[in-house]
Amino acid sequence: MRLAPILIAWAELLLAAAYCVTTLPAEQPIDHSQVPGVVIAHRPASAGVYIGSPGIVILPDGTYLAKHDEFGPKSTERTRAVTHVYRSTDRGQSWQHWAQVDHLFWASIFFHDGAIYMMGTTASHGHGHCVIRKSADGGRTWTEAKDADSGLLFSDLSYHTAPVPVVFHNGRIWRAMEDEKAGGGWGRSFRAFMMSAPLDADLLKASNWISSNAIARDASYLGGQFRGWLEGNAVVAPDGKIVNILRVNVEGPSRLVGKAALIRISDDGQRATFDASTGFIDLPGGDKKFTIRYDANTKAYWALTNPVLGELDRNAASVRNTLALIRSTDLRSWEVRCVLLHHPDRDRHAFQYPDWVIDGEDLIAVVRTAYDDGLGGAHSAHDANFLTFHRFRNFRQLTPDDSVVDIELLKGLR
Repeated sequence: MRLAPILIAWAELLLAAAYCVTTLPAEQPIDHSQVPGVVIAHRPASAGVYIGSPGIVILPDGTYLAKHDEFGPKSTERTRAVTHVYRSTDRGQSWQHWAQVDHLFWASIFFHDGAIYMMGTTASHGHGHCVIRKSADGGRTWTEAKDADSGLLFSDLSYHTAPVPVVFHNGRIWRAMEDEKAGGGWGRSFRAFMMSAPLDADLLKASNWISSNAIARDASYLGGQFRGWLEGNAVVAPDGKIVNILRVNVEGPSRLVGKAALIRISDDGQRATFDASTGFIDLPGGDKKFTIRYDANTKAYWALTNPVLGELDRNAASVRNTLALIRSTDLRSWEVRCVLLHHPDRDRHAFQYPDWVIDGEDLIAVVRTAYDDGLGGAHSAHDANFLTFHRFRNFRQLTPDDSVVDIELLKGLR
């Protein structure tokens, strides 16, 4: 077993000047020494404000921008959501806080036509409009989504998403989204749809965007254990068609672990269809948020996910203590290439909501991390206290032998 991926991440942490945001008195020591990767931001559990929705983009000049939002009992996620942007000019070794963007949540960050955009919602569950924001000065300042001409894409409420991929294909920009209008509470209320706009359009104008029909869950799916789908990925399938691949949540502990759903989108972006007999696929870690991207060099799709390692003793959606690199050539059959990060504790340690991009031969990622901080650690695995940066070198060559756990433990990873 070779420990290269995690040892590299730790070495980068020791070399980095990590940016830390905290409200603690100076006399309370903070210990980041054991946290894998480079610490970009930190929130102690005592603050009641947790780190969510990591996103990353590489600008044309080589600058990295990373972002996260705030959630938790003492946050303003339901009234005035807050997103923070960070900047690195040394390829992720150190970071500085770059901007605070109010009224933005669950946003994807991407570069297009000389500008940076973030697209998400204005607030969390049941309280958010769908919006897009723009920066023309490297992410320092951002437009406000006030109306249909300045980034307010839907004037009604109840939209849901995550920092999911934005894809450019056939002259259009594509992004998956959900609303929360089916009723029944978390998961059951989500309806999946796809948004798109012409590449040469003003993306801040709502009139330039179209949406497909929204598809609600069917409670009979997966033998009646299907709870909902969410956090969909716009992906160009091998046949050149746009599809939406979503995280799938099932009711309670279940053998139906590691499932995703594939919804097909018409060429004009207006029609979404789902065939339950063929639309559910096996994807290790598919019950948590994942990001799928296509790599032209290998003609393969790659993703970072949180598969379950070992016995399942709870709902699989809460098991996030393992981060794995997975690969597919057809979007249906997925293989685990390497376990990159792992901690044996499932209750208060997690490497979740990874967003990533390819940087030459490397894969770089930002992760919502729950880990020890010298102050009692994270409130829970879900309620992360760190935003961390990771560089996984020569990711295309990684194999199960490079995993940070014994290769024998990878049998049955799901």
